[in-house]
Amino acid sequence: MIHITLAGTDLRFDEASLHFSMTRNGIDWNWESGYIPALATAEEEIPFQNAASVTHEEKETGLGIGVLSRYEGFRVHAEPSKLAFATWVWIEGATGNVFFEWIPLCEEDISIKTVSWPGSMEFGEGRSDWYTLLNQHQGLLIPNTWETEMGKLPFDGFLCSAANYMPWFGQVKAGNGYIAICEQPWDSSFQAEHPAGGPYTRVGVRWGASLGKIRYRRVMRYTMLSDCDYNDLCKVYRCYVREKGLFCSLKEKAAKAPKVNQLIGSLFLHQGIKNHVCEESSMYDPENPGKYDRVVPFRTRTQQIKALHDQGFEKLFLHLDGWGDPGYDNQHPDYLPPCEEAGGWEGMKELADTMHACGYLFGIHDQYRDYYFNGKTFDISFGCLQADGTIPEHAHWAGGRQTYLCATQAPYYVKRNFRQLTEHEINPDCAYLDVFTCNEPDECANPMHYMTRRDCLEFRGQCFEYLLSQGILPSSEEVSDWSMKSLVFCHYAPYQFMMYKPGTPQKGIPVPLFNLVYHDCVIVPWMMEKMNEQTDYMLYALLNGGAPYLIRDGAYPGIDGSFQPECTFTQQEAYERCRVVSALHEQVAACEMVSHKLLTPDGKRQETVFSDGTCVQIDLDALTYQISKITD
Repeated sequence: MIHITLAGTDLRFDEASLHFSMTRNGIDWNWESGYIPALATAEEEIPFQNAASVTHEEKETGLGIGVLSRYEGFRVHAEPSKLAFATWVWIEGATGNVFFEWIPLCEEDISIKTVSWPGSMEFGEGRSDWYTLLNQHQGLLIPNTWETEMGKLPFDGFLCSAANYMPWFGQVKAGNGYIAICEQPWDSSFQAEHPAGGPYTRVGVRWGASLGKIRYRRVMRYTMLSDCDYNDLCKVYRCYVREKGLFCSLKEKAAKAPKVNQLIGSLFLHQGIKNHVCEESSMYDPENPGKYDRVVPFRTRTQQIKALHDQGFEKLFLHLDGWGDPGYDNQHPDYLPPCEEAGGWEGMKELADTMHACGYLFGIHDQYRDYYFNGKTFDISFGCLQADGTIPEHAHWAGGRQTYLCATQAPYYVKRNFRQLTEHEINPDCAYLDVFTCNEPDECANPMHYMTRRDCLEFRGQCFEYLLSQGILPSSEEVSDWSMKSLVFCHYAPYQFMMYKPGTPQKGIPVPLFNLVYHDCVIVPWMMEKMNEQTDYMLYALLNGGAPYLIRDGAYPGIDGSFQPECTFTQQEAYERCRVVSALHEQVAACEMVSHKLLTPDGKRQETVFSDGTCVQIDLDALTYQISKITD
């Protein structure tokens, strides 16, 4: 046993089991006893213990003290291999944080698929005050006693996707907790397990290959806290992203693009022009081929905007779907010209000009990942080539057969398309680049445009930055930590349960982990439907200090949170509900969410407090809310 103590943290290493344990503030955090450190190829799992040569040494540096281990002499597929790697686990002297580093030394004759290390913590007490925090969508708190099984994570737990808005997880036991931050999230995923009724939750990291190899050092940082809850863990991460330069406030973004201030407090309209489902699409119904097809003239939308203005609507933003000639989710990135059946260039220009004449903001849906085979300039060589030599494809969405555009090309297409709009005197204020912040990053092995997943996020970010440089506010489907430097707003950043049909058992208690870190960095519009007499989404919009949807026409009914509510409102009633939410958003959009509380153990009553002293309380049983001001 190697035992190290530094800066209030104890670190212990068992050379036989290769397990680590940590103690801080008198609280032990031990790896699960059944955990076996291992890496995997496509064909087999290779435990660390299989190394013929293993060395461990206690090492002190100018930064801290730790255990450096080296593993080599493996047999892979029953043959000797040059595989070698190191682990470096150390306590930082300045903070008492513990860093777990996995370092590839030689991958010359092996293609590692994943590395499952460090181990998950023992977390097996059947107590409701033991809970796990996952950044699935807006945030999820899972008590160890939660009755519903966790099940499979979306996107297989991949970081930089809707499965993990932020690359950390945490666990709290009776007021003592830790936050585990993944410092290289681009090729990694989190895995979680919670059986029905508990009494445990298991969570850990899985390092993935980058174009067939692990390639680079992977690091998890553990910070242990006492007398804490999930708010404290979120604030640790807020400090972390400030240190790393990921944090950029709405005030800073408004300095680049002043229209940010106009979007704050606006009511959101999400509507479309043309829908068309290709025969190749899995959505196509041969018995009813025109089932989803429709065209709404630009002029109809223009008249609608004028009517809203005449009714006294002051601040509006229109997100326009399906404006291109092929229709929604068709032929991207070759989307122009605007839909001829709906009025073409003239009709779209009239709509944009009317929006501006009314003092409103005009935005368009666009797409630079899904790459459709029937696009005018489609070239298979610009699809994302996988390390195994294949190019993925499917035909799930309306446009039919598609692959994924290598993101190295996306900034060029964005510039091409938006310049064509400008040449026709159509000047959008906002642009929604679909799926960039929802789907995991891609990689491409084509030597003509080689791209790692980290590169992919850089190119997606360049698209956002180009829009900002043109005074256009960038948006995307959801939110993701990597995009916070540039992203101004999103389509939504919902709780996990909102993505499923009402009545579906919830996987945990929804908590606003993302907003506790980034509320003052990005504008999040919220669903406003009253789904039934037990669920009113307006309460969550208020609790989160977000913007309201006045109209939200989902392109694909029945998925992505687009469900028909049981309760309906008149336009005036809907406006009055939105007016309350938008007034609060105007007040707190640029404020930090200082705290969130579950006022009852089941989360039926909740409270948020913002940095200007605004306090919002909601009651999910009574479907009521209260907004007040905290004074010193």
